[in-house]
Amino acid sequence: MKTDIKLLPKQKRQVAQLGERLKLARLRRRWSAELVAERAGISRQTLTRIEAGEANVTFSNLFQVMRVLGLGEDIDKLAKDDELGRKLQDLNLKTPKRGPKRKGSE
Repeated sequence: MKTDIKLLPKQKRQVAQLGERLKLARLRRRWSAELVAERAGISRQTLTRIEAGEANVTFSNLFQVMRVLGLGEDIDKLAKDDELGRKLQDLNLKTPKRGPKRKGSE
């Protein structure tokens, strides 16, 4: 039973753009879809779905394709700089009303 993934229009565009970038990366290397699918351990159909920007592919399949294309390190860039999270965290930090006394300043 397939689960239909509900995405907002912007998210759909992002997924489609990622698929297109992966397809272009494959084509720049002049590798066939069959070769990339085989090296990634997935079916040719699954690779086609990834490159088409379908949202219901597994993360592990996506990661395997990125690894085969030499883009595995790009995963480390995702959500690396959580700017919003840091701002929210900073709002909850308690600041002392007064700094600590220095030794010998009495």
